[in-house]
Amino acid sequence: MRRRVRNYVLLMGGSLVLFAASAPVAALTGTGVGVAMCAVAAVLLLVAVFVGNSADPDDPADHDSRYGPNAD
Repeated sequence: MRRRVRNYVLLMGGSLVLFAASAPVAALTGTGVGVAMCAVAAVLLLVAVFVGNSADPDDPADHDSRYGPNAD
């Protein structure tokens, strides 16, 4: 579970950094780069949700899903 939480926090942190940095980068370089950074941040949010809700196959106590490698 720790690996899942760590990966979730890293992805969410990266998404927040990209989103916050997009405004200054857009002001310095152009709106295209800022919009691209926001788009990548939006995709990272979705990836973080999938990573946070996935079952950990290495943890035998992780039986929080009905399907997958640790299903009963």
